[in-house]
This record gives sequence, C-alpha cells and structure tokens, in this order.
Amino acid sequence: IAVSKKKGANASTVAHEALKKVEALKGNLLPSDLQVTVTRDYGETAKEKSDELLKHMLIATVSVIILIAFTLGWREAVVVGVAVPVTLALTLLINYLYGYTLNRVTLFALIFSIGILVDDAIVVVENIHRHFKMYRINPLTAVLAVDEVGSPTILATFAVIGALLPMAFVSGLMGPYMRPIPVGASAAMLFSLLVAFIVSPWLSYLVLKNVKHDDNDSPREESRLLRIYTKLIGPLLDSSAKRIVALLLVGVLLGMALLLLPFKKVTVKMLPFDNKSELQVIIDMPEGSTLEDTAALTREMGEFLKTVPEVTDYQTYIGTAAPYNFNGLVRHYFLRAGSNVADLQVNFVAKEKRAQQSHDLAKRLRPTLKELGNRYGASIKVAEIPPGPPVLSTLVAEVYGPDPERQVEIASEVKKIFTETDGVVDVDWFVEDEQKKINLVVDKEKAAAHGISTEAVAQSARIGLNGMTAGLIHYENEKEPVEIFLRLPLAARAHPASLKSIGVPAADGSLVPLGALVQVEEEMAEKTIYHKNLKRVTYVTGDVAGSKESPIYAILEMKEKIKQLELEEGYELKQYSAVQPWMEDMYAMKWDGEWHITYEVFRDLGIAFAAVMILIYVLVVAWFRSFITPLVIMAPIPLTLVGILPAHWMFGAFFTATSMIGFIALAGIIVRNSILLVDFVQMEWRDCGDLRTALISAGAVRFRPIVLTAAAVVIGSFVMLFDPIFQGLAIAMMFGAVAATALTLIAVPLLYYEFFKKKSCPLVKEEEEGK
Repeated sequence: IAVSKKKGANASTVAHEALKKVEALKGNLLPSDLQVTVTRDYGETAKEKSDELLKHMLIATVSVIILIAFTLGWREAVVVGVAVPVTLALTLLINYLYGYTLNRVTLFALIFSIGILVDDAIVVVENIHRHFKMYRINPLTAVLAVDEVGSPTILATFAVIGALLPMAFVSGLMGPYMRPIPVGASAAMLFSLLVAFIVSPWLSYLVLKNVKHDDNDSPREESRLLRIYTKLIGPLLDSSAKRIVALLLVGVLLGMALLLLPFKKVTVKMLPFDNKSELQVIIDMPEGSTLEDTAALTREMGEFLKTVPEVTDYQTYIGTAAPYNFNGLVRHYFLRAGSNVADLQVNFVAKEKRAQQSHDLAKRLRPTLKELGNRYGASIKVAEIPPGPPVLSTLVAEVYGPDPERQVEIASEVKKIFTETDGVVDVDWFVEDEQKKINLVVDKEKAAAHGISTEAVAQSARIGLNGMTAGLIHYENEKEPVEIFLRLPLAARAHPASLKSIGVPAADGSLVPLGALVQVEEEMAEKTIYHKNLKRVTYVTGDVAGSKESPIYAILEMKEKIKQLELEEGYELKQYSAVQPWMEDMYAMKWDGEWHITYEVFRDLGIAFAAVMILIYVLVVAWFRSFITPLVIMAPIPLTLVGILPAHWMFGAFFTATSMIGFIALAGIIVRNSILLVDFVQMEWRDCGDLRTALISAGAVRFRPIVLTAAAVVIGSFVMLFDPIFQGLAIAMMFGAVAATALTLIAVPLLYYEFFKKKSCPLVKEEEEGK
C-alpha cells in the first residue's frame, strides 16, 4: 500500500498518522499478529533531516556568539546574540510569505545566512565597542560610532545582496530547487542591516553603559595591532620592487589554484552524490522473456542482497513497476509493465550505522548484479536517488536524422562507444529488440457462410488468450461472490496452433473451429517511436562510476571518439551541447541528461556572476566617485579561489553548483570588507594627510572586524561541511573567506597605494570642490 500526501500537507504528520491508523486497526479490522513492514517513509526522513538541520543552525548561532564573547566580550556577544534570532525570525516570515516550506534547502539557506547576517552586527557592535573604550559612554557616542561605519555598511550590505539575488533567476529544474537560498539570504541581509542600525546600538548602550574601561586599554590594543601591521605592510609600501613581487606572488597563487581544474585535480559536477538509505535496481530481460524467467533472475538477485550486511530488506516487483518516486517519475519507471521487466527496491540501514555512503554501496553491488543479469542476457541498471532534480539518465545522447532505420544504426554506434568508455556503466538505449507479431486474419467469406461476424471471432480469440469474467458463484458462508474467469491453460496459449481448436459459435448453434475461419500471418512488430519537441529521436543512456564520476569528463572523452565515426553519408556526426538540431535533414546528436542541467546551472550562475560584478562596480563607483577605486575593492574577489580550489582538492570534493553559490556569495562578503577598509583609508588620509600612514592605520583599525567577519563565516559554514550536498558550499565559504581575508589585508592596501600614491585624497578634493 503506497500513501502519498496532498500538496501543502506536512509529510511527517501524514506518515505518522497513516502508521498510527494501521496500528489502531490491528485486532479490529486486521489480525492482531499482522506483520507490517514500512519499506519507505519519506515523512520520517524529512523529519530527521529537518531536526538535524535545526540542531546545526543552533550550533552555528551559539558558535558565532561564543566567538564574539571571546574577542569582544560577553556583553557584546549578548547584542549579537539578540540580532541573530531576530533576523532569522524576520527571514522566516519572508519564507512564509513566499510560500516556502521548512525543507532541506530552506533550512540550509538559514544556516548559510547565519555566517553573513552577523556581519552588520559585528561591524556596528565592534565600532561601538571601540568608541566606548576611546570616548565617553553615552548615546551620542553610540550614534557617532554607527554613523562612522553606517554609509559603507549600507553600501556593503547591498553589495552582498547584489551578489546573492541574481542567483534566484537560474532557469531549468535547478531554478526552483536553489531559489530559497538567494531569496532567504538576501532577506536576511536586509533585515540584519535594519537590526544592526536600530536594535544593536540601543542594546549596546543598555548593556555597556555601566562598564568601566581602563583608558589605556584601547590605545594599547590598537598600538599592538598597529606595530604588527606596520611590520607586515610597511616594507612593501616603502619598496616598489617588494610591492610588485608581493602582488606577483598573489597572482602566482591564484594561477596555481586555477591549474587544479584543467589538471582534473578538482572535478566539476552539478551536484555531488547524496547519502540515501535506498536504491533501485531496474531489470530489463530480453523482449519476449517469460514472467517465470524474469522472476528467476529477480530471486537470484534477492538471494545475493540477503548476504549484504548493509541491506535491511528489499522488495521485488516482477512484471510491473514499483510505487514511483521522484526519480522514477522523471525516468518513467512507473510506466514499466510486461513479462520481461522487474524492479528491486533495496533499503539500507541508517546512515550512522554503516561505514559506506549509498553511492559507494551502489558501486560495490553493481558488478555482482551485472554478472547475474548477464547469465540471463538482461540489462541491469542500478538507479540511485538523485541529490537534486532528477534526469532521464546521467548520460543521455539523443540521435536525430531523416531515416528512422539509419538513425537506429548510428545510435548503435554511439551505444558501442558508451560501452567501450571507461567509467561509463548501465549503458542502454530506447530501442526494442526485433519481435515477431502474429496476426489472425479473418476470412470474411467463410465467416459469413457460417453466420459469424468478425467481432465474434475476435471475442473468442480474446477469451482464449486474455480471459473473461463469465459469471459469479455465491457461496453460503462467504460475504463476497467468487468470480468465474475463463481462459485457456498457459500451455494452450503458447503457440498459435493451439488456438485453432477454439470453437466459435455459429448462427445455427454449432461450434466452428477458429482455424477454419482465420489465416495465421507473421510479421515484425512495430517499435515504439520516441519524439522530443516534435522531432523523432533515439535515446542512448548511461551512468558514470569510476575515478572521474562527473559526466562532463566522460562526455569530453566520448565526443572525440564520436568525431571519428565515419558516416556513409560522407559527413561528420554533428554534436550539439545545448540545443536540439534545428533541422532533421542530416544526422546529428545532442548531449542531454545531467550534462544539460550542469550546463544550464553553470551558464546561468556565470551570467549571474557577471551581473553581480557589474552591479557591485556601479554601486562602488556611485559611492566613491571613482572608476579606479572599485577595481581595487573588487580585486580580492578572484583571490577567494586561492582557498576554494585547493580545499576542494584536499577534501576530494567535486566543484559543484553549491560551490559556485559559495564563490558568488563570497564576492559580496569580500567586497564588504574591502569597502570598509578603503572607506577608513580615505578618512585617515584626509585626517593625517599621508597615504602610507593612512593605509597602515586603517588596516590596523579594520583588522579585527574583518577577521571577525571571516571567522563568523567559517564557524557558520562549518556545520554544513559534512553534508554530502552542501559540502561544496561550506568548503567555498570557509576556505575562500580565510584566503581572501588574508590576501585582502595585503593586496588591497598595496593596489590602492600603487594607483593613488601620486594623487591627492579624494575626500579633501571633494571638500575643496564643495567650498
């Protein structure tokens, strides 16, 4: 019995109530000793995941508060601790208004937001903390402290929103899947700005007004940072050669990081493999196989699965389809029926009770299952539950052309290349085997001579082959009547000759043998014709399992092999990556499957990133009134890759769509730090009149909030590090923030000095123009 929830219902509640009802029926409508096995409970898995993520969100929040307590003090931590839940509550309101449910992606969006929404609060609270140590503690000091960082904070916040929001416009299946992340995080940033300007200053004054500060604390602390930063950056500012060498070293680090991609040390994939507690085995016996042969193979596979310690139970569906899931819905598994098809639904023990992830288990089981299938000539596919939107298959080649028979021949060549390519498994195609079709052609003259209609002949043959309900038997002690079903025995249905003896009622009441009224003709059965967007297509499918488990690398290898195919038509088989062939007058093929979603996602994210760069540049130009300053501020953005790519290599992780989201989000965060740093440089330059002194002084003053911001991102993202899907996002945020923060404090002052060393202070120039 398969039960599904209605749209808008809570999956966990529906599952709980359904199972509760089953237990209530035991001993009443159902026998009390009835054994009920729950083979799939997505309500329970949804609850487990949401509980785990809520726990991670709490850990991330508490960790960030502890960080502030250690660096600024427990009172300042209280202020940040209030800002986080208030902002999250307002963000949840936006999710509710948008109609988002509490699911894996929306909860990850909230966890992702924690690392960045505290930035405004940290900057504001840290500056109030610094001003309270330097000056008198009163409301005006708090207002002046907020005013000092207010304008650049507003600009920086909108830069972060500008980095995140374009990702909401990703097209295709991944668009709705990913949208809660940019929408939720952008809302969190906007609310965090309001909370930082309204709640944080008021609360800071209430909490800190009675604190007694040693007047020497702040100067001593700042002078220590000033000495350290002077030793670090001073020699580079004084020597042009050292400055150029330092910038070249940063460029070399970036270049070395980027080389990890072409050398395949870091591989690109749309989404990594998830760790599910189930998988599906799809069995396709040769066309015309009997149900008994299909059942025999299925039983053998079941006996093997019994020996696998991680398998808790399995279900066999022979001649029909398993209750469909999201994967089966897209791959059309729920339409499978016939004596030659079967499904095996395999369930594993809980994730915490096994050493291997489900993908590794699938790779371990596949060879034995394939070997068993080969004995029967069967095609075996091990279908894993996809981590995101499902596709027809990981690898899909669509072959188009003018002649259907020639199209199948070319598809056969493509299928051969699939089979011969290392790492490509579960190769199949949407072409049925040749099958004979037996036609019983009624001799209308003979039938008319006996007073028999064509319909009567067809009905007699149909009863013999398919059967028919002839009536009902009513037993005294039975509540329900018993059906009388007429059909020839299995042996008599196995050959056309057996059907000839079936009697067909004539007009005079006699029975005329079917063989006297029909002629038996044999021909080849028609095959299924597949179309995509009104174009006739032949699909070749496959999966990837090996050292390079991303479809991109398998496709690149197969592309070269397909280029070498010599078509008898005298031209090369043209390959399309993104769109279908416009015409069908020539043979061509298109790559689809996971590749298509990967292409769509990275294309749209790339466009979003370009839009982000333009938007941030325009915002910064408008604020600083300079075309060069934004280039200095945005220079650290690519430097995040110095941390992101090597970290992916160290963890053995794919560079995925979530990694790209982390990279784009970091663009906004890093620009925020650069804006605050450059803004302070210009204020210091105006006050002291010396650019070198201003750069060192501003770097020392902004050192702590910049490092705190990066630490908050690292701590907030750490809880996502061990999730299979969002690991890429965590790696990008954590290691990208560390690398970019370290390099920002060096590269931005050096670049700013290089561009502005011979110019006057922009703020002084503006004041003179104003006068």
